[in-house]
Amino acid sequence: MKPLFHLLFLSVLFTSCNSVEQKQSSAEESTAEKVTTEVAPEIVKEQLQPINTDRALLATALMAAPEAGRADCKVIGYNMAGEFVTLKEGTNEFIILADDPKKKGFSAACYHKSLEPFMARGRALKLEGKSGQEIFDIRAVEMKSGELTITPGSTLQIYYSADSLYDAATSEVEGAIRRYVIYMPYSTSESTGLPEVPVASNHPWIMNPGTHRAHIMLSPMSKK
Repeated sequence: MKPLFHLLFLSVLFTSCNSVEQKQSSAEESTAEKVTTEVAPEIVKEQLQPINTDRALLATALMAAPEAGRADCKVIGYNMAGEFVTLKEGTNEFIILADDPKKKGFSAACYHKSLEPFMARGRALKLEGKSGQEIFDIRAVEMKSGELTITPGSTLQIYYSADSLYDAATSEVEGAIRRYVIYMPYSTSESTGLPEVPVASNHPWIMNPGTHRAHIMLSPMSKK
């Protein structure tokens, strides 16, 4: 009987130890998960910084260009002092208009250099105090006369966010997404086969059809 009693005692003791170890392990895992959950948001938050220097303006503006073209593109826009300047000289086909630091949120646009006369004219008219419709009408006349031109197929990318914080390590702006534009002057739904309103995220549609500013839009899909 003694050997049997000892065997039963050892079995109960072993089971009890395993139970205690499992509880301790479970408690440790739970604590680790809690620490990770509590610390992670703080780490992410610390990485995000406001775009409040010319260097940050340039770094975030470059995110609007295709990655392969960022090193050699030209970047223009308002600096932190409110002056419209060239933030970076470039040699390739891309020009980037940096975010205006005085405006809420973030928006940088990268477009083909052939569009610069058209874009510059719009900026000049805006500085004169012209309304959006006035700018549209004036450029329409100048496009018709040949004073301004747009090469069909010229592209523009807009990198934008409602937020204005960025990750200094990656230069990515918090919550930023992209919109793609392909200029097709005077094209219509009939000439392209595209709808005049978006039917779903990331589906092409034509905006300002039949006008000098007709363009194909690719509306972004939310990261969520």
